[in-house]
Amino acid sequence: QVQLVESGGGLVQPGGSLRLSCAASGSVFSFNVMGWYRQAPGKQRELVAGITSGASTSYADSVKGRFTISRSNARNTVYLQMNSLKPEDTAVYYCKAVANYIGTLYDYWGQGTQVTVSS
Repeated sequence: QVQLVESGGGLVQPGGSLRLSCAASGSVFSFNVMGWYRQAPGKQRELVAGITSGASTSYADSVKGRFTISRSNARNTVYLQMNSLKPEDTAVYYCKAVANYIGTLYDYWGQGTQVTVSS
């Protein structure tokens, strides 16, 4: 069974930084894309950043210039470097991976990690 485990969340002051990590098990799969979503209380889950197996990246407008997504294919790990954090970045952050198994794509989700930006 494929498992995604996030880490790196916590409490940080406005303007601070955090780095999230998501380690994926199940090396039998080829992970085409990996990404980060977030969900704040009372709001819908939204895509924050995504990265392909070829390292092409995309970002939500709200985080462009502040967040950077990267991945290590050898480690089956995706990272999210978050700088210049704002209170509105407070949310549970979820890792997502899309795996290719015999030509069929499957979605997998991590358990989420809390990020709180507050003084």
